[in-house]
Parts: sequence; C-alpha cells; structure tokens
Amino acid sequence: MKHVPSDLEIAQAHKMKPIVEIAEKMGLTEDEIDTYGKYKAKIKLEVLERLADRPRGKLIDVTAITPTPLGEGKTVTTIGLTQGLGKIGKNVIATLRQPSMGPVFGIKGGAAGGGYSQVVPMEDINIHFTGDIHAVAAANNLLAAMIDTSILLKNPLNIDPLTVMWNRVVDINDRALRDIVIGLGGAMNGYPRQTGFDMAVASEVMAILALANDLQDLRKRFGRIVVAYTYDGRPVTAEDLKAAGSMTVIMKEALKPNLIQTLEGQPCIMHAGPFANIAHGNNSVLADRIALKCADYVVTESGFGADLGMEKFMDIKCRQSGLRPDCVVITCTVRALKMHGGLGKVVAGKPLPEELTRENIPALEKGCANLAHQIKVARYFGVPVVVSINRFTPDTDAEVEVVRQKALEAGAMGAYPITVWRDGGEGAVDLARAVVEACEQPSDFKLLYPDELSIKEKIEILAAKVYNAAGVSYEPLAEKKIKQFEEMGLGHLPICMAKTHLSISHDPALKNVPAGYIFPIRDIRASVGAGFLYPLAGTMRTMPGLGSKPAAHNVDIDENGRTIGLF
Repeated sequence: MKHVPSDLEIAQAHKMKPIVEIAEKMGLTEDEIDTYGKYKAKIKLEVLERLADRPRGKLIDVTAITPTPLGEGKTVTTIGLTQGLGKIGKNVIATLRQPSMGPVFGIKGGAAGGGYSQVVPMEDINIHFTGDIHAVAAANNLLAAMIDTSILLKNPLNIDPLTVMWNRVVDINDRALRDIVIGLGGAMNGYPRQTGFDMAVASEVMAILALANDLQDLRKRFGRIVVAYTYDGRPVTAEDLKAAGSMTVIMKEALKPNLIQTLEGQPCIMHAGPFANIAHGNNSVLADRIALKCADYVVTESGFGADLGMEKFMDIKCRQSGLRPDCVVITCTVRALKMHGGLGKVVAGKPLPEELTRENIPALEKGCANLAHQIKVARYFGVPVVVSINRFTPDTDAEVEVVRQKALEAGAMGAYPITVWRDGGEGAVDLARAVVEACEQPSDFKLLYPDELSIKEKIEILAAKVYNAAGVSYEPLAEKKIKQFEEMGLGHLPICMAKTHLSISHDPALKNVPAGYIFPIRDIRASVGAGFLYPLAGTMRTMPGLGSKPAAHNVDIDENGRTIGLF
C-alpha cells in the first residue's frame, strides 16, 4: 500500500504556484486581486461587473449522509472532485468555507482537506488565514459593547436588559464562557446582567457575510439585526443603536472572497464559515458567483448531511441568491453506513471500533437506509444526484458493490468509489466523469416550500419530509415567539433548523432513519439580518468545549521554527 505522509508534511513539501498565476488562470487581472503574501489573495468585487455578460458555469453541491463524529471526508471529496475534474481537462474552481480555530485546536481538525486532496497554504488557512473571522468577531463585539453602553448611559432606546440576545464571540472553544455575568465591579463597569459567549462562526455577522450580495446589501443586513426588545415589546436593531455603519467598515475587507489553490493547481475560493447545525452552513454567495463566471464547473460544499447543509443551501442560499445547482454529490463511507446499521460506537478522539473495519454485509445493507433517505431529500429539489463512496483501506469490493446497488435503487444516477486522500485527483476520475454527465441532465429545480406558508407549516414540512418525523411539538416559549414573529411580519422568512448533525432527527442517539417520533421545537429565534428564522430542536451548543486531549496538545514548532502536529 502507498505510504501517505501526514497532511501537514504533504502541505509543507508541496511547491505552490504564486497566487497571481492562479488568478490569471481563472481570468483575473492583477488589479482585480489584493495579495496577502505570495500564496493568498482577496478578489475585488468589481470583477463581477466586468464578467456580468459571461455565461455561468455548472454548480455542483457536495453533501453527505449523516456522519459519524469523525466526519466522512466531505471536504476531501470536494477538493478531490475538483482535482478529478481537472484531470479530465475541465476548467474548474472549488468554493469552500473557511475553518474556525475552535475545531482546529479541538477534536475535528481543520477544513483544508487531507492527504493528497488538500488546499494550500494549509497552515495559514487553519490559523488566522486573511483575518476574516477576526473581523467577524470585532464587528459582533462592537455591537455587543454598544448595546451595554446604551443600557448603562440612560438607556435612550428603553432596552429591557432581560431581553438582550446578542452574545459576544471568540474563535476558540471555551466552555467557561457559555454562561457569564458581566458588568460587575460598580456602575463604571456597566449594567450587571447574565449573558454568554458563542463561537465567532456562530455569529449572525458570519451568516450575513455568507449571504450578502455586495457592500450595500451587507450594510442593510447589519442594520436589520434584532438584538433585544424594549420594555414595551418593540424590537431593537443594530440600526437603532447606530452600530451598523461601523460594523460594515470593519467587515469591508472581509467581504472580498479569498483565493487559494488545490495541491494540483486548481483555484479555490474559500470564504465565510457559518455553522451548519445552527446557521446555514455554506460558503459565501459572492464566492460562488465569482467562480461561476470564471469556470465551467464549480464544486462547492454544504456542511454536514443533506438534511442540514444541503437543505439550507437550497432553501436559504439558493432562495436568497438565485443560484441553482446542476448536480448534488452525496458523500458516504462504508464505516458510517455500518454504524447506522447498528455496529460500533464512534467517539471523537478515540480509535474506530474494530467491528467497523471488518466486512459485515447485513449491517451495511441496513445502514444504507440512511443513504437512501439523504438521496430522497436531495431529489426533492429536482436535481440529479451522484453518490461518492470515500473508500478506506478496510473496505471490501463486496461492500462497495452493496453501496452502489443501494444508491441506484434509491434514485442516484450512480455511485463511485474514490481514493483521493491517497491518490489526489486521479482517485476521482470516474466520479468526475459521472458528475459531468449528471450536469448535462435536465433538472427541474424547486424549493421545498414557498415563502407565503406560515412558520409552523414550514417547520412541519421539514419535519415530515426531511427529518422523517411523525409530528412536531412546540414548547410554550416557541409558541409565544412564533406568534410574535408572525405579528412582526417575519413569517415569510425561510427556516434554518438548529439541530444535531449526528442524526436525521433532533436526538444524536437516534441513528439510521428514525421514524414514528415527535420532533420537538423548544425555542425559535430570528436572524433578521441573515434573513432566516432558526428553531431550536434538542440541545444545541453555540460554544463547544475542549476535550481532555485536544488537538492543541499536539501543535508546536520544531527547532527550525516549522509547525508540527497540525494534522
């Protein structure tokens, strides 16, 4: 078997092309990029005006089955498919979310791919990159400071401190900040109240960055952010606090998408990083629009499974932007399907259970129900579906054939094993050819629900069709807020369900395809600037914690100043 060095060793040994060459390859001039060193750049938004009359390329969305806590290689698949399309001579660009340092130093790791299916410069991408996430945190925290200052200094907007729902953020996992009290130490230090911190990428500022069409749209969306309510129940916005203008100035540079490259020299636009189990979990609209004008094929990625990131890609991102996918690729692994078939307990940070590395056709066949359900969800939107089997060394030919047959039975155009972690683009040539064929098929794109349905009707369509629930229950707080949002005129907004990524349902313990259960809504909140409502199902954390052996333990520098231990 071919020896594959660590992700970091591969990235450090790779000779990158200057980013100006990558920009030139996609048809950009040096005046249309701002370089960040030799291998990173930001793309100026004016390029969209110059390319306005150019035909749009084909858009491919890579999603997945319900993953194990280890992930099933969706980013690896996205980059590998991009490289595979390059191998068969296609003009292709990848568009990805940028990683947060929370997962980088926690358990999950980075978001630059792995093995020979990576984007580079990997170290920069995973740590600070071009500073976009820091800008998100600064804009978010400026608004938080202005809220508390307004309350302290005579409260001219009549804000009820008990209704403030705008948390501060930081880009590090820190559970001690989940619930805190601020303003202690006397009147000079502010009005004491309970609040908390979220991850920077969970901020509505990040969701807005990913959905904004241009600088003026960014400014308007910031102005619409609802942060609290007055004592008489009226919403208080960032515009009311006179914060939206300054927030826009902080985010002006961050709005420009970031240009990097794959290991095989294809351009990658990596921009924005909203969570997919809380926000909509997709890279920026601007990244996709620029890529679609510069390439014949654009491969993008939605967070987690088709029941989360892909559904939100369709019902939120496509609804707001007018983007339309030409093909969906569903990533799966034999190990995850066997887990859904009842084998093993996968725990992040611990070795894979041995039973998942041994052939077990009955468990695999049972677990393929999850794959079939995710294919069904993707087909709701009228788009051709291709399945990618991210093949690991223990997977047998018989197991791969079972997955292929089950995918075809469920309505996929085909299912293709890939070995891109080991072989780069060469390991995705068959998948790439299938995707090209799928993109030529007729499609009838449609959204899952129209704007004019009520909030409850939208939730119940999602629960029945996507989460396979028998019904929906609403706690009193959710009932109250649904009524409030309808009265505020927000009922037309799409739904961005906040739920676990480890199950189609709200409960991470329910594997495969749960049925006959009631989907519980405990609360619902409004991201008015981002343009969606997000109901909360189950217990969702917007600030993760570090484990006893986080990835941060392994990261260091050697005697030559080179980074070690970063994947």
